[in-house]
Amino acid sequence: MKLIEFCGSKKVYIQTHNFPDPDAIASAYGLQTLLAHYGVPSVLCYHGKIDKLSTRKMTELFHIDIFPYTDFEKEMNAEDYIICVDSQKSGGNILDLEGCEIACIDHHPTYVEENYQYSDIRIVGSCATLIAEYFQKLNVPMTADVATALLYGMKMDTAHFTRGVTLLDIDMFKYLFPKMDEEKMTDLEKNTMEFNDLKAYGSAIENIRVYDNVGIAAIPFECPDSLIALVADFILSLEEVEIAVIYSYRAKEIKFSVRSEMASVHAGKLINRILKGYGNGGGHAEMAGGSISNENIKLLGAYPDDTIRDLFVNAIAEMEGREIRS
Repeated sequence: MKLIEFCGSKKVYIQTHNFPDPDAIASAYGLQTLLAHYGVPSVLCYHGKIDKLSTRKMTELFHIDIFPYTDFEKEMNAEDYIICVDSQKSGGNILDLEGCEIACIDHHPTYVEENYQYSDIRIVGSCATLIAEYFQKLNVPMTADVATALLYGMKMDTAHFTRGVTLLDIDMFKYLFPKMDEEKMTDLEKNTMEFNDLKAYGSAIENIRVYDNVGIAAIPFECPDSLIALVADFILSLEEVEIAVIYSYRAKEIKFSVRSEMASVHAGKLINRILKGYGNGGGHAEMAGGSISNENIKLLGAYPDDTIRDLFVNAIAEMEGREIRS
């Protein structure tokens, strides 16, 4: 595998996106284990916060050591190697660290081209699928913990194999399933929500506005990325909604999560198009995210909620060639 050759004797960091979810954690953990098999040590890192109950449970259950950038920022230098996992440099959801990004393993579409010494960017259901394939192709032994983590990451990112699934995801499910620990998988899938999460759901329910089949809701307080995404999935589950737009006002930004069940509306292209000039965004056809920094919120005018609504409604109407009514 060329990635192993590139690493050489350099200090290697495996970096996830800023608020790592189960797929990001599982992929980083799996890659770390794979590299260790070939004598390449690495450190798992992120910038932001592990803010999801399911992700915290993963790190505890599998004893995964993953560190915030603030723990070692004085130690990292420009010669250290960074492998971006489940994210891409300049993707809008990953901090540009001091080291050199030599590689990228991701399953999201590319919106900003970057040069890596090693790149594996394929549109599949989860990044964990790609890591599992490495184990299979290289015939590297896999522990039950790694198999369980990878399979859980796949299940969470594909909404239990109902979203964005490809044949490779199915093949890797077949490969991982007999290797996993059923008891630990059951433990992971229990109690995935915390009591405080209900506030975000309640706020979205109270503020939602539906325009034909487009549901838009603002959460007027700070929410982590993972919770905004969960609320977007919840709103999308409404019979009347086929496109969900949820955003949260945070200390430094407005954070967006978009979901689409319509083939004519690509969620990633939609958010990328809308936020140009305001912020950045992107993602898959079915799910995407983005943000507007505090400095640019003023560009939305005196009534930002109205501007956000009009931007989304008008863009969706143009993509579908129809008028959207409130």
